Amino acid sequence: MANIVIIGGHGKVALLLAPILTARGDTVTSVIRDPEHAIDVSRTGANPLLLDIETASAPELAAVLTAARADAVVFTAGADGGDPARTYAVDRDAALRVMDAASAAGVRRFVMVSYLGAGPDHGVPQDNSFYPYAEAKAAADTALRASGLDWTILMPGRLTLDEPTGAIDPAAVRADDNPGTSRANVAAVAAAVLADPSTVGRDIPFTDGPVPIDDALRGAR
Repeated sequence: MANIVIIGGHGKVALLLAPILTARGDTVTSVIRDPEHAIDVSRTGANPLLLDIETASAPELAAVLTAARADAVVFTAGADGGDPARTYAVDRDAALRVMDAASAAGVRRFVMVSYLGAGPDHGVPQDNSFYPYAEAKAAADTALRASGLDWTILMPGRLTLDEPTGAIDPAAVRADDNPGTSRANVAAVAAAVLADPSTVGRDIPFTDGPVPIDDALRGAR
């Protein structure tokens, strides 16, 4: 059993991840910015904690991790596009502060939800509306790899609301015609890597596919 803090606790992936973790005995604190989301979070078995990560300082975030006695952080927050300034503020700047907070609080395990194809060489043109997100994720992922934390970066393909299959394609590459990745499978992979120390220091690219999640993680070692 572990104490897990989810940043972005009312996101679609987070709301699917929290019940997986609580069902196996973990204690989950889900950080949210809107008090009206507390009911939804509580229904997952997680403890809602109100904090706006867009404005919270690294010391404030570290205090949250310390109070929760966190063993691990899962960063699933996102600005949901539309406003480039908010995208950079949440997907890059807040992520960097959470990493600093984790280091300061002595929370070594850090799981980041990114996307398939993320990186400095993402190839998204500047006039594409996806460019700020691609740039923000490239910066956050690069910083996490260099942070000294026990990181894992999840890199799912195009997200869908499909039902969970519990199976993925760990050899997936970015493509416009990839089969996509159900958010439920992303949540299942996040839960699996938190319980699997062999995933520390690894990028995990995947889409929905034919390989059971545990087998996929085992085969990529």
